[in-house]
Amino acid sequence: MWTRPPNVLLRGGSIYSPLAPHATAMLTVRGTIAWLGDDSAADQYADEAHQVVDLQGRLVTPGFVDAHAHLAQTGFALQSVDLGSAHSLEEMLDALAAYAKGHEGSVLFAQGWDETRWPQQRIPSLSEIDRAVGNKIAYIARVDSHSAVISTALLQRRPDLKELDGWRGDGTVERDAHHAARAVADELRTAADRSAALLTALDHAASLGVTSLHELNAPHIAPLSDLSTLKDLRAEFAVPEVVPYWGELLGGAGVDEPIVGFAGDLCMDGAIGSRTAALEQPYADRDTSGYLYLDERQVRDHVVLCTRRGVQAGFHVIGDRALREVMAGFQAAASEVGQDAILAARHRLEHVEMPTRDDIDAMARLGIVASVQPAFDAAWGGDDALYAQRLGRERASAMNPFATMHRAGVVLAFGSDSPVTPVDPWGTIRAAAFHHREDERLSVRAAFNAHTRGGHRARRFDMGGVLAPGAHATYVVWDIKSELSVQTPDVRVAAWSTDARAGVPVLPDVHPDVDLPICVETVVGGVPIYTAEQVA
Repeated sequence: MWTRPPNVLLRGGSIYSPLAPHATAMLTVRGTIAWLGDDSAADQYADEAHQVVDLQGRLVTPGFVDAHAHLAQTGFALQSVDLGSAHSLEEMLDALAAYAKGHEGSVLFAQGWDETRWPQQRIPSLSEIDRAVGNKIAYIARVDSHSAVISTALLQRRPDLKELDGWRGDGTVERDAHHAARAVADELRTAADRSAALLTALDHAASLGVTSLHELNAPHIAPLSDLSTLKDLRAEFAVPEVVPYWGELLGGAGVDEPIVGFAGDLCMDGAIGSRTAALEQPYADRDTSGYLYLDERQVRDHVVLCTRRGVQAGFHVIGDRALREVMAGFQAAASEVGQDAILAARHRLEHVEMPTRDDIDAMARLGIVASVQPAFDAAWGGDDALYAQRLGRERASAMNPFATMHRAGVVLAFGSDSPVTPVDPWGTIRAAAFHHREDERLSVRAAFNAHTRGGHRARRFDMGGVLAPGAHATYVVWDIKSELSVQTPDVRVAAWSTDARAGVPVLPDVHPDVDLPICVETVVGGVPIYTAEQVA
């Protein structure tokens, strides 16, 4: 069970707070921030504290919010073998075979392979998977989690996979066939398996300074019961906050769990890597334009229903064709319930990788949050990476326009889509600050806000993500490897901001050549949920 929060006085560090930009000390009382100031004034609060902590120059920031995560899949991936590090098909199969030798569970799961990074540039075959795993039931997800390869043993449990839309032959599954294959794996896992995976993911996130995660569940991804399991885990263990979403069209039936919205991975389309994202023009490397799963009418009806029920609507949308359809649906919903009602609902879109300026302006006008993943650009953006291979350089170059969205007034909320890309908050900030296009780079400060305050705003909690008197004592202590400075893209602003009169808080350098901060302690509501071994 959670313990009662102690009163803690932190001193001798740097506290990141726009309200007290030069603070070096902070007092928390019964889980709430009571005071911010400098060390010279901290002595008067020492008697109130059960603990006085010498920060030794460390940085204290609000906790990070991962605005797009899949916790069970993340936990299962952490318990499995990482296939993303394989540089060839042979390496991937060797890693899988080594893992299979010691695997004793009911289903063998692994995730992360990406054939575009291999010399062979092809997907492993059914027979190759069988040689690696033997007679085990195996579900091996591609890095984007929108397709997979399976073993013969899994196919034998669901022979009709071959008749479903998305059976590509030779063990590759996408769309309906992929969802059915994943369902086979889920059916074989016990409640204890799922609970352990969820707790693994929560503990891992806490160790990286994440204090809140948006769980974007959906019928094709994981059972609804995961949401109640997560609630039980939070009642029993000191773990990050979980914000629950359920991505089912029109809310589904029998959803008794309290949710923030029928949003998240309610999919308009698929993913670029699996060539299932819906495009206006065909892919550059295959004669297909992807797949559109919902139409304008369905989007309109869903948004209207959610708006009237007072919950958020939202959709997974990646391709430009899918985005045209979803925005047409939002516009139609606004015509029915009024633009003010849409604005007040603060609906959201996930990924939004190929918007035009018109799309961005419409999102800003309707108050739609962009829940985006800068790590996608770091992994697959640029002239020679996956997006350019799939789309050609011209279309790929325009993807993920974070700075354009930010300038237009679209609320940005950063997430990982874990396990697609890892939970890695400072790495995410680095990815946004060093976007493959210089004109789409965010300042470190703007990126930091998108990964803290932006995540809270995305779930309609506008007071979250700031260290200030009266706020929850939810924060992270960091060992920093670089100098703290004002992080802005304009050197003139930076020069002024370092003046004490400017009152601008400082952040670490996240240049690719610099080591990123390391989490020392993560605290939620005054209760430590992670403490590094060296300071435990």
